[in-house]
Amino acid sequence: MEQGSIIHIDYDLFNANTEKLIETTREEVAKEHDVFDENRTYVPMITIVGSGRLIKGFETHLEDAEADTDYNFDIEAIDAYGERDQSLIETISQNVLLKSVRDPNTLHIGGPVEIGGRTGILQFLSAGRARIDYNHPLAGATLRYDYKITKVVEDRNEQVETLLKMNTGREDFEVEFEGDDLTVTLPEEISYDQNWPYAKFSLVQTIRESLGVGVVVFREVHKPRAIEEE
Repeated sequence: MEQGSIIHIDYDLFNANTEKLIETTREEVAKEHDVFDENRTYVPMITIVGSGRLIKGFETHLEDAEADTDYNFDIEAIDAYGERDQSLIETISQNVLLKSVRDPNTLHIGGPVEIGGRTGILQFLSAGRARIDYNHPLAGATLRYDYKITKVVEDRNEQVETLLKMNTGREDFEVEFEGDDLTVTLPEEISYDQNWPYAKFSLVQTIRESLGVGVVVFREVHKPRAIEEE
């Protein structure tokens, strides 16, 4: 698959050591493994080949992948989330832990905790001490991916729309090219999103790196609200 290609991927991710399903984009697989979430929409993942958004082992495998082909392969820990690092397991006083969480009643062994801006897993809590594991939950695990590239986005307008959706979760942008210059008409509601002013700068960089566009204009349209007659 060519570097910079914008693709849709259906995949199932397993812990190869335990055969446990970790993540899937396919509803039927989630149901088969009794992890179906009715509040979630199961759709293919969108990514850019070679962008570094995925773990190293998956990025490398995509380089030789083709669309509409089923793949099954393992990724060793070193090319996934790394080996477990004992230095990332720390013991702190229970008082420090309790002062760092908003609601101590939510604490439980195996649950996430945030201490000093770092998120870890609470492993042990007793006798005034707490042990926190700051390793990634999948550190040390060999991963198995079953995947298929279901679509390669070729149309330029659709490429922009796909990048916008990938970064904002929205599909209600209007896209127009004039030569290499791009105008994106924004949905009115996005002006109320506090993250948008920061997200758009990252979007411009992603669009330019992926598509080689020139000037990028974000256009706001505020239509008058209709007044209902009594």
